[in-house]
Amino acid sequence: MFDWWRRLSRAEVLAQPFPPAFREHLLRRIPCAELLTEPELRKLEALVRVFNSEKSFEGAGGLEVTEEMRVAVAARACLLVLWRVELDEPLYADLDAIIVYPSTYRAPQRRQEGYVTIEDEQARLGESWTRGVVVLSWDSVQSGVANGEDGHDVVIHEFAHQLDAADGAMDGTPELDGFERYSVWSKVASAEYEALVTAVDRHRKTSIDAYGATNAPEFFAVVVEQFFEKPLALERRHGALYRELASYFRFDPAERRRQAS
Repeated sequence: MFDWWRRLSRAEVLAQPFPPAFREHLLRRIPCAELLTEPELRKLEALVRVFNSEKSFEGAGGLEVTEEMRVAVAARACLLVLWRVELDEPLYADLDAIIVYPSTYRAPQRRQEGYVTIEDEQARLGESWTRGVVVLSWDSVQSGVANGEDGHDVVIHEFAHQLDAADGAMDGTPELDGFERYSVWSKVASAEYEALVTAVDRHRKTSIDAYGATNAPEFFAVVVEQFFEKPLALERRHGALYRELASYFRFDPAERRRQAS
């Protein structure tokens, strides 16, 4: 079905109905699904259609990518931009393809130890390239689908990297609305990142996943996962950071949860 949609213009894609059976798949595959209004769900379905018509999916390691897999990935990717992108605007403009492996895969890496450059392989669950490609492990995608409240989701994580890189640099700062927002983000995110690095270095327990202490881009991706999956905890313990993320995504999942309870 989605291969057929790839032959249509965006206007033609948006005119096509979203298959009713896929709404159930969509609702089961995104965090915060129960918090979305009907108009938001319809827009999300439209974005999923656009995403799957404009981006290619490639199975690797013998995996055959199904339409349900595409919906599982696209729904989470589109959730991140639901309130930031209109239906006639570019959708992950720099992204061309999503490569999906059956499980953890190995990728070459280069690291520096003193004056020596070491080339070897690293086991990975996913990766996001600055231009063109997101790579995912299907096992990890399924783990994220199975538990939408544990703060871990490889699709959200890797597409957070895509948002981070949208301004041309994957540096832990997404494209923001004006100089003032950059100034506030820099102050808040830098303080939170430095506090996390210090806590991890001292082997203290942290509410933000310790992987976020790797570098600024990983910090951003990790807190985006927690923003969508554990918003109340993130707001309670890191209020200023939560408010900056809510401003960026134009969505307040913690407040929606309070209203729904």
